[in-house]
Amino acid sequence: MMKTALGLLEFKSVAKGIEVIDEALKSSNVELMLANPICPGKYIGIITGEVAAVKNAVKIAQRLGGIFLIEAMTISNVHETVIPALFGSNIVDITDSIGIIETMSALGGIQVADVAVKASNIKLVEVRVARGLGGKGFVIFTGEISSVKMAVSACKTAYQGTGEILCASVVATPNQKLIQSIL
Repeated sequence: MMKTALGLLEFKSVAKGIEVIDEALKSSNVELMLANPICPGKYIGIITGEVAAVKNAVKIAQRLGGIFLIEAMTISNVHETVIPALFGSNIVDITDSIGIIETMSALGGIQVADVAVKASNIKLVEVRVARGLGGKGFVIFTGEISSVKMAVSACKTAYQGTGEILCASVVATPNQKLIQSIL
């Protein structure tokens, strides 16, 4: 199966999240990448597959999720480095600088990572979804300072007025001990 899209689902009920994600998986030719509870008492699911199949699964989740659905979206043609960064399997050397973008929603970090890596010549280090973040997300990326600044600017522009980006920072020539703690 060609994995060209991601479906991102977030629910304010664990029980409803499990039920809806199960129905979405049964209804479409998609693959489950992640499904688990997150703080504070929410449930997320990430599915992948061909764009049409993922869009169908997300549409079904929107219909079935009702008042329990917080967020449901599709990222078509997701950049190939987003998924490995989500699971911490990108092997990246931190170079000249790092960019950090913190998002209000758990799944917002995935969207921001896709925008950042498509906008500039950066490498994703990590995309964190809610683990130890109280339901928020963040993305860390590296590259030359001008590329990192361009990626941060593109994300701020893309999400201007939405309230999704809580904070964005660029760190030029990060301290070696800090780099070790990030990696």
